[in-house]
Amino acid sequence: MPVLKVKNLKSEEVGEIELSDEVFGAPLNKPLIYSAIKNYLANQRAGTSATKTRGNTRGSGRKLWKQKGTGRARIASLRSPLWKGGGNVHGPQPRDWSYSIPKKMRRGAIRSVLSERLREGGLVIVENFELSSHKTKEFTAALDRLGLDRRTLIVDSRDNHNLALSSRNLQAVTCVSPDGINVYDLLTHERLALTRDAAGELDRHLSK
Repeated sequence: MPVLKVKNLKSEEVGEIELSDEVFGAPLNKPLIYSAIKNYLANQRAGTSATKTRGNTRGSGRKLWKQKGTGRARIASLRSPLWKGGGNVHGPQPRDWSYSIPKKMRRGAIRSVLSERLREGGLVIVENFELSSHKTKEFTAALDRLGLDRRTLIVDSRDNHNLALSSRNLQAVTCVSPDGINVYDLLTHERLALTRDAAGELDRHLSK
């Protein structure tokens, strides 16, 4: 089982934590991660793009000239796709792009990325993120001391009000709760900071 040092916000070692091999020692599974990322991005699509068909465009449905005898091509309506301002044929219409994958696949992908972050040395365990105020300056100084100077994903409870307020102005920092973690956030952030409680909760949740 991997054993990591637990640090406080001054980057001082205050203990150790033992993580399970099942969650933080999983092999890298690229096809599984790809499937989870594809599912996540598909579920984020709005699916609201639309074009007007001939039934949605303005204009009369009257036949402009008689069918035969004029020498011109026959026509039925000004709203025909053949005319300027007419309807669109086979254009995009609102649709739901979301789909689901098995829970075991999603959890397996998260375990794989968590384990890879640990092997890369991009995982930091923090005792807690108890900040004395909601000022961003104090929070940024704590990140610098912990060596979290790149895009960082912080996993802590939803009740940490000061953390939520002090981090929301930092584009390179994202804060999520243990039950809100996903593969996309894990991959798009080079550093991962878990509180001791969050690490334990992830261990229990992902080992099922």
